[in-house]
Amino acid sequence: MTRRLEDGGGAGGGGEIVNAGREQVHVVESGPPDGPPLLLSSGLGGAWFDWAPTVALLRGAHRVTVFDRPGLGLSPAGVAPPSLRRDTAILRALAARARRPVTVLAHSMAAFHAEALARVSPGLVRGLVLVDPSFEHDARVRVRAAAALTPLATAFGAFLGATRLAKTAGPFGRRTVLRHTSRRDEAVPDGVVRSVYGRGTVIGTVIAEDLAYREMAADLARLRERRPFPAVPLVVLTALGDMADPARRRAWARGHERLAAMSPHGSRIELPDALHMVPLDRPDAVADAVADAHRMEESA
Repeated sequence: MTRRLEDGGGAGGGGEIVNAGREQVHVVESGPPDGPPLLLSSGLGGAWFDWAPTVALLRGAHRVTVFDRPGLGLSPAGVAPPSLRRDTAILRALAARARRPVTVLAHSMAAFHAEALARVSPGLVRGLVLVDPSFEHDARVRVRAAAALTPLATAFGAFLGATRLAKTAGPFGRRTVLRHTSRRDEAVPDGVVRSVYGRGTVIGTVIAEDLAYREMAADLARLRERRPFPAVPLVVLTALGDMADPARRRAWARGHERLAAMSPHGSRIELPDALHMVPLDRPDAVADAVADAHRMEESA
């Protein structure tokens, strides 16, 4: 099933709602249909417009697909709670729509899903660009409570939506996060941001993703033991501008070095002054990383 959103459901997104396995997600595609396919996935609680400056640089020569995970952006609420299995399955379904291997661009926590996709469905992946990806040195979890707590997060979001508190709390939370992770304003009008982050469903989903974060990291650690990483181009972008502590900067860079070393065609690019929202702040660096990944493939 595909349902077009001519004006983004009033939020300026355009695109369409498509089936992705058992879920439905908001997808926006741009660029020439025969261009090399790129699949873009946002970080925890993100929306399709986090990638807008990057898409503007890439859509001239690539077929760019950006989407919202269930419950985020303009996507309907999820059928299943956030998990590595669910979100990797969504990526797999969207990658298969391209009918040829895709280069996956994943920001922050979405790097978990992108790496898992490369390990479980290597035939769908042409390469990976991990944009300031999440990395956990110790991914163990003692108690798995995310699935049990997700209904509470959903109910809390519904309460905020019903009382209209979401219209204030959500945009305020988004602004607060962005002040610490980006040096630029939003890439879309303020009304678009309010219409998305003012949804109770989005607030509940952000909480649910945060609850699932450690479990996703632990599940990926176990997957690494069972499934090898394919010999595909892998570029890791490391942002260090929001880390004042030298020890934290070194640890973050070392973690990203480990990620880049997963592939014989891996490399890491350090952005010393960039903040975490690299897709917003440094779209040039992301576009260069895509070009690097494609050059690696051609020279392999």
